[in-house]
Amino acid sequence: MTQQLILYPLFLQMAISIILMFGWARIRFQKVFSIIGSVLGVLLAIWVFSYVWQNGTQTVQAGNWEAPFGITFVADMLSATLVLLTAISGLAVSIFSAGSVLKDRLRFGYFPIFHFLLLGLNGAFLTGDIFNLYVWFEIIIISSFVLITIGGEKAQLEGAVKYFTLNILASMIFLTAIAVLYGITGSLNMADLAGQIALVENRGLVQITALLFLIGFGIKAGVFPLYFWLPASYHTPPFAVSAIFGGLLTKVGVYALIRVFTLIFVNDPFLNNIIMIIAILTLVSGGIGALVQNNMRKVFSYLIICHIGYMIAGIGMFTEVAIAGAIFYLIHDIIVKTNLFMVSGVVYRIKGTNSMRDLGGIYANWPKISLLLFIPLFSLVGIPPLSGFWPKINLIKAGFAGGSYITVGAIIFASFITLVIIAKLWAEVFWKEGKELPLRSNFGYFSKMTNAKRLQFIVPVALLSIVSLYIGFGAEHIQLLSARIADELVNSQGYIDAVLKSKN
Repeated sequence: MTQQLILYPLFLQMAISIILMFGWARIRFQKVFSIIGSVLGVLLAIWVFSYVWQNGTQTVQAGNWEAPFGITFVADMLSATLVLLTAISGLAVSIFSAGSVLKDRLRFGYFPIFHFLLLGLNGAFLTGDIFNLYVWFEIIIISSFVLITIGGEKAQLEGAVKYFTLNILASMIFLTAIAVLYGITGSLNMADLAGQIALVENRGLVQITALLFLIGFGIKAGVFPLYFWLPASYHTPPFAVSAIFGGLLTKVGVYALIRVFTLIFVNDPFLNNIIMIIAILTLVSGGIGALVQNNMRKVFSYLIICHIGYMIAGIGMFTEVAIAGAIFYLIHDIIVKTNLFMVSGVVYRIKGTNSMRDLGGIYANWPKISLLLFIPLFSLVGIPPLSGFWPKINLIKAGFAGGSYITVGAIIFASFITLVIIAKLWAEVFWKEGKELPLRSNFGYFSKMTNAKRLQFIVPVALLSIVSLYIGFGAEHIQLLSARIADELVNSQGYIDAVLKSKN
């Protein structure tokens, strides 16, 4: 019975969504219940993480059908960690949503759909079946499309069309790849596929199938040259929606790439070289794109793209050190990117704009808040000993050890350009003398809010800032976790045995 524990995060998010639907018109109830449910989600995710840490990979065979014939759910350390990070980010965004999302949008079912999105994310991280990964991806797309269009503003609808079109294209490519993979192996269970794919004699067909997966997941992850939908859409919805999108949605694509290319299509030199080239171009193009932006959310959107390159580079190098660096960066990036979009929401409520040309004077008027916002901004840069510094050490070390000097150069370039971008943003938004902007009528300025309302903006930013500081100052613990995950991924026999043991 204890193994069923890994399904509880799914049941909890489903139950929260259903209960919130019954309180459709009761806005206060939805806010309170969403936050309470998110707190329970964090506690449950900690329980799952602790259990998997102590007892190893856990599996559940739905309907008691033996693997590989039934639907399998698997919680290894990577899955358990991502479920925990989803719960922490979900709690922060739930609190932020209660304060920042307009009531008119909440009445359209914002909170039920938000928790339905968290359900899809948890399902994607826990599934052990490649077709059911596709199903969970579709749940994520449907939920996110509703969230991105709530409010019906022109910019939102335009961004939603680009978002939905490219993600549906990615899903079609993904489904095609699944069909080809099933055709050549006769299996959909990822652990079983690890053995079956090695028996396929036509290696060219295997590589083509792997490239289809790379394109499908690459679109969802926002890698070069498939990322242009991301900066065109992530700045349009409410800030809370941008936060959960920026922190987690692209990371589902990264997770899928990590899972597929460490379990099924393992250490193919041709594929690794392609992944490395994509990583380098993603690092460079994302950084340059962020450098020329003026809107804070567009800057952060391009930095999402840039920093995806770090994680993709770790997959391409395919050593334990490199993958540990990619996992460490994934952990850091989920927390920081979620926080940055909430930071942009706080700045927007203080000044009424996200245009860096029109901003300024925030440090002079709000010094304590500015110092709080300093933490996620410079954690992103990776100034030692903040959280973004440590995973780059692993990646650079792996690059030198493997002779991937161009990759090392791209990592250093992306780090330097991120520093320039954030320093420019800090100077423009916080340090320079602010302009007197015309006051907007019926706008909820931060200065006019009650203390309780302000806390709904500040508490989630502070919560994720504390997590970022822990990742940075407690780096030895995150390094230990990342090293264990990397060992499980590179030496995948433990995962395979845990899933297929019922066959023996």
